[in-house]
Amino acid sequence: MWSEKKTRVDQRIVSLSQPHVRPIVRGKAGKPTEFGAKLSVSCVDNYVFLHRLSWENFNESQDLKAQGENFKETYGCYPESVHVDKIYRTRENLAWCKERGIRLSGLPLGIPPKNRSAEIKKQAQEDESFRNAIEGKFGQAKRRFGLNLCMTKLPETSETSIALTFLVVNLSLLLWQFFGLFLSFLILGRTKELRCRQRFNKNYVKSDFTQVKLITWATNYWHSIA
Repeated sequence: MWSEKKTRVDQRIVSLSQPHVRPIVRGKAGKPTEFGAKLSVSCVDNYVFLHRLSWENFNESQDLKAQGENFKETYGCYPESVHVDKIYRTRENLAWCKERGIRLSGLPLGIPPKNRSAEIKKQAQEDESFRNAIEGKFGQAKRRFGLNLCMTKLPETSETSIALTFLVVNLSLLLWQFFGLFLSFLILGRTKELRCRQRFNKNYVKSDFTQVKLITWATNYWHSIA
């Protein structure tokens, strides 16, 4: 920097014990500069998926297409809507989502009209409240699962620790879902069916029981139409 008379340098080292850590300017009130890994994650049905982890600063809006393709590869189709921050609403991302029938949350680009319809305002408010789920996941990972207390020094071990933190977040949600399912069986008295001796009967055929249920549903359905 002194020989070239520069005031900045790429890949600047700010920690001798962690030379891979870079300062990332965020511009937030109270913390304009942050140090650590930058993550690009998504939230589907309250489950968090880590897509990108980098120690260098990057533009997260470039990850929208890759995450959309990963969603299609996992679930077999594109999502109906994607709820994102304002930085993701670029013309390129809007065109990509429009070609695939995906609704990208947020207000239209350009100068906002003076009189915006109440329907558009309501939709934008609902999208923003829906998007807050991913912000809550970050807070949950930091306060409860120690995401902001990563004590590892090497980049490999730090990345593993961060990935394991989100894994535990998902496992905690899965545990609560199993617990809720158990309570639903307990409260509704379904445990009696599970403890019934007929389930140990050799003549019991599961397919017959399923067939009876299907016939019952079909009968009720046609009866409701009539």
